[in-house]
Amino acid sequence: MKKWVLGLLLMLMTASAFAQGGSRGRVSGKVIDADDKLPVMEATVQVLSLPDSTMVTGQSTNLDGRFSIHVRPGNYVLRVSFIGYTSVEKKISITNAKPNLNVGTVEMSIDAVMLDAATVVAQAPEVTAKADTLIYNTSAYRVPEGSALEELVKKLPGAEVDESGKITINGKEITKIMIDGKEFFADDPNIAMKNLPVNIIDKIQAYDKQSDMARVTGIEDGEEETVLDLTVKPGMNHGFFGNVDGAYGTEDRYSGKLLANYFRDKNQFTVIGSANNVNDNSFPGGGGFRRQENGLTAIKMAGANFATENEKFKSEGSVNFNYKDADQISKQSSETFVSTENSSFKNAMDHSRNKTTNLTADAFMEWRPDTMTTLIFRPRIRYGKTDNANSQNSYTFNQDPGYSTDELFSTDDLSSLVPEDQIVNKVMRESLKKGDDLTLTGMMIFNRRLNNEGRNITFRGRYNYTNSSSEQFSLSNTEYFQQTPEERLETLNRYIDTPTKSSEYNVRLTYSEPIFKGGFLQFSYNFQYSRSTTDNTTFDMPDNWTIDGDKAGGAYNADLSKSATYNYYNHQAEITFRWIREKMRFNVGMSFQPQRSTLSYTQGEYQVDTVRNVFNFTPTLDFRYRFSKTSQLRIRYRGRTSQPNMIDLLPITDDTDPLNVTKGNPGLKPTFTNNLRMEYNTFNTETQRGMFSFFNFQNTMNSISNRRTYNEETGGYTTMPENINGNWNIFGIVGGNIALKNKKYTINTFTRANYQNMVSYISNNADLYAADKNTTKRLSLGERLRGTYRNDWWEVSLNGSLDYTHSRNSYQEQNNMDTYQFSYGASTNVRLPWNMTISTDISQNSRRGYTDASMNRDELIWNAQIAQDFLKGNAATVSVQFYDILKNQSNISRTISAAMRQDTEYNAIYSYCMVHFIYRLNLFGGKQGGQGGPGFHGGHGPGPRGPRRF
Repeated sequence: MKKWVLGLLLMLMTASAFAQGGSRGRVSGKVIDADDKLPVMEATVQVLSLPDSTMVTGQSTNLDGRFSIHVRPGNYVLRVSFIGYTSVEKKISITNAKPNLNVGTVEMSIDAVMLDAATVVAQAPEVTAKADTLIYNTSAYRVPEGSALEELVKKLPGAEVDESGKITINGKEITKIMIDGKEFFADDPNIAMKNLPVNIIDKIQAYDKQSDMARVTGIEDGEEETVLDLTVKPGMNHGFFGNVDGAYGTEDRYSGKLLANYFRDKNQFTVIGSANNVNDNSFPGGGGFRRQENGLTAIKMAGANFATENEKFKSEGSVNFNYKDADQISKQSSETFVSTENSSFKNAMDHSRNKTTNLTADAFMEWRPDTMTTLIFRPRIRYGKTDNANSQNSYTFNQDPGYSTDELFSTDDLSSLVPEDQIVNKVMRESLKKGDDLTLTGMMIFNRRLNNEGRNITFRGRYNYTNSSSEQFSLSNTEYFQQTPEERLETLNRYIDTPTKSSEYNVRLTYSEPIFKGGFLQFSYNFQYSRSTTDNTTFDMPDNWTIDGDKAGGAYNADLSKSATYNYYNHQAEITFRWIREKMRFNVGMSFQPQRSTLSYTQGEYQVDTVRNVFNFTPTLDFRYRFSKTSQLRIRYRGRTSQPNMIDLLPITDDTDPLNVTKGNPGLKPTFTNNLRMEYNTFNTETQRGMFSFFNFQNTMNSISNRRTYNEETGGYTTMPENINGNWNIFGIVGGNIALKNKKYTINTFTRANYQNMVSYISNNADLYAADKNTTKRLSLGERLRGTYRNDWWEVSLNGSLDYTHSRNSYQEQNNMDTYQFSYGASTNVRLPWNMTISTDISQNSRRGYTDASMNRDELIWNAQIAQDFLKGNAATVSVQFYDILKNQSNISRTISAAMRQDTEYNAIYSYCMVHFIYRLNLFGGKQGGQGGPGFHGGHGPGPRGPRRF
């Protein structure tokens, strides 16, 4: 520790010495786009002499749009230029008395041609593009009054929100949401999606945000994340504004939200609170299959977020409390392939009640004491508790029972429906898991630029500590129909206590050296050490025990209790070449990783201390070419290697669950994954027509599959991991945005295709080592099409979607499938003269091609809302929302892999009515002060205010 501290102090002293060196003057500043305030990277900054305008010196702006140029005292002209922008010139003076001049922020405007093309009368373009950034204008998308951000995002071309709330834009997952370039509640985008009202947002930008390391060094590290950056409406970032939203409805549905914001220039402060039992639904709309809502969920959350910035220091942070209570009931029917002719069939009824509590606090601090030095610090603390209860009843058959799950569980005498020789087992299981965990993480980056040509040195340190504990209570009764009377019934009551501690230290030193104009070499060394300890203590509980009983009444099970201590050492040396030109960027690199792992493991009488040494290497490539300011091609390749879990390498058998026995395999090899991605987008600002595309190819060598032996008498499996080759997939998306006459008519198209080659082992019924390979080839095609007409008071959309899946199974051809999901419908949003809005959507959703006839169904879904604004400045709104008026919505899903298929239906409440009351308080400074200022109601379009420039 002392050596580490001394090393850091030495680096800081060296940085100070560099900062004090040099006798020349310096001119510095930052270049940004005048419209969206984003940094303009790689802009040309020149210092010209007077009076002849001869160039004296110059450089390009870095990734933050900043520049710092050394120059002798004198009078000059500073010129900033970049393709697609109007050049900016200003006179400057450097004197001996004031050798350092900071010109502040230089704003660059789009050139005359671009300005003419971007002037749109009355109608905002839905989407524009700038390099690899997509910019969506929220006024072009009308949503029901009072909608949260999620409802708007679902309308964006290329956007999808799945059943877990995961957001993807053009196939890339959104991991963070920002407001005016500042992080909003760190890594939880759902907080913004569920709570931020649409009416405060002017634009949404989607782009790949560089990691802190890449941003300060200028070298891509493959750790960028796709973010949504929200721009607050003009005039609303200078004062206080807030929303209060309360609702109550039929079926005892309720929802309440509170949002309070204070924005002043670069300072932000937000307080959020919400509670609901509607699964966090926004208003449904847009046609197509809605995302699945699994169960009934009640959520309570509260949080605060802040951000502040000045010339040298900026900080951001948040604290968030979240409580979730999910009551979920599901019906499942599955088929697992166990031979070329036979399968194992399972039907189950499952009821779970999962309660989770989380408290998270995080911060981001960046200090720039001078233009050459950057210090970044990210601390984070998280505390969580879980209380998960589950009960499951299931039947396993060696032939398809021919009855639905409801029919099988509605009878007390199963043999009256299915012959007993086809019934393998009946399982009744209850479980309860309680746990809590504390996680502390921290990351620090120190970067020192050694000159203006790209030479710099960077230190990064990371720390992670987790202390968790869990208690598992389980009670199961299994009836084996094919066993002897003595072995037919089995009762297992167990209590398992599992405390776990883990810590990780990571330090990285990086040096970048310019080798020619626009060419750089980066050398880095990274050391990682992690340690984890786990103790799993198992007790057998008496037959009359209940899961909420006395946990001290059990007998210690020495055979199933186990403990493990794991140590991991990783050294990584990496070299990267970077080449930058005005329109092109090219990065290529290679990393070499010698690794060492040690494991001390004890289970019963088995005890082992094992060591594993591995050498890995991974290549990377990143190529970008900018054809114009709104057209770009990007190609990325990255190879990654991963090691098997060390416990999977141990030759031990774990039969804690007799129906799921696992065995280790000392012969497992490391897995290597190749990933190639290509993106291309183009946009014509004059015609408001654009296209985006994304393609991804991935294959995995020595991926890990499971060899499984199926026991026909018990219905259980014995599983052993094994390497397998042949897993690969290719995924592509092409989308377009077309504006027609007067920009009032728009057409959005979103086409996707995915081909997967999935390979897995399927064991026969007798020998674990005599497995066959099953290859499932699946082609998925999807199309989303939406046509929209909008004017100042009315919007109407026609939409349609088609999803087709073609699946072929080499092991059991009878499981080949061709399934379709298609939908068509319309939605409209009308703003009436007396401040009333009416929103409604209707869609016909259909499924075809499923083997289970109950899944081939048609659902006509109709939702509606009527809202009335009142009070001064339309500060309040009352709305009535009707969900699934025709009561046709269902919640059915299917998953398929090379080893099995499964159909699942969850409980949910779809058809209900809610009454909302919304009140908005807005105290803004400047010309747009007061309640209900211009552009306040998001989703109503630009209104009759004449030409508007975007």
